[in-house]
Amino acid sequence: MTKIAVTSGLFAAMPDMAARIRSEHPDAKIVEGRPPMAEDDVIEFVRGHNVVVAGIEPYTARVLENLPELEVIACCSAGVDHLDPVLLKEHGIRMGWIPGVNKYAVSEMALCFMIDILRDIHRSNVGLRDGKWGRARGLLLRGRTVGIHGCGNIGKEVVKLLQPFDCTILACDRVQDPEFNEQHGVRAVSEDELWAESEVLTIHLPRNSSTIDLYSADILDKLRPGMYLVNTARGRIVDEAALAERLQDGRITAAAFDVFAIEPPDSYDLMQLPNFLATAHIGAGAEEAWIAMAEAGIRGITHNAIPEPGTYPFD
Repeated sequence: MTKIAVTSGLFAAMPDMAARIRSEHPDAKIVEGRPPMAEDDVIEFVRGHNVVVAGIEPYTARVLENLPELEVIACCSAGVDHLDPVLLKEHGIRMGWIPGVNKYAVSEMALCFMIDILRDIHRSNVGLRDGKWGRARGLLLRGRTVGIHGCGNIGKEVVKLLQPFDCTILACDRVQDPEFNEQHGVRAVSEDELWAESEVLTIHLPRNSSTIDLYSADILDKLRPGMYLVNTARGRIVDEAALAERLQDGRITAAAFDVFAIEPPDSYDLMQLPNFLATAHIGAGAEEAWIAMAEAGIRGITHNAIPEPGTYPFD
């Protein structure tokens, strides 16, 4: 018998989706609200259930050891960097997951970020709220060289959105898609080429051992002088302290981030810089994306497999 616990707060936020999961699983236990759940909370809530429809709650070694009945983690999340495939395989726990589930929402936000920082829109808004009337002189996105680091599900949607802007599009990824690149006028490049040539650089990498701290101070110094940096992927990929220094001295003209190493951040100094646009990890914050993520969790109840460490989406 399938006993389902729902720890993802999406279902409490969307009664229609809660009703949908209960129409198929009447006894599903759904968490109320969107509270942050610590290990003890997860253990207490999920105990006795063999399937969990999960968000990004901690399913650590301690949690799994205390949930011997658990057989399936059905993910509503776009990424799975919060899960350890080694642990899941050791415990024989299957994972349900759909890659790119929020790709439209995040790609639209990346495009929004590009235009905003190129035109200084956010700074104009802040100034006007303070009673200051001034016209900024920005740059067009049209005709710029845009680099995409990570051209997977989301990166490809960014490429599609850029088509009307007549940009030179560079893509750097471990696995390239020559057919897609040819169809959309994308030039595959190395990391060094990406960093040296991009006027605007948008990051769409997963967070794993190969990308954590990738954009260190040394790498940030390889970026084209005066470039614009966008990150809607994951925190801990970019060294935030090093980024702040380069925003202050102009080596990087402006940056826009939706993700941070610690969320919520333990310091807001970076957010005080006038050439830095920050949002609170809202890349998937579109109703359509929430519905798609909830649907992915429901599908994962029955469509799942034991993950293999070292293979996509794990490094």
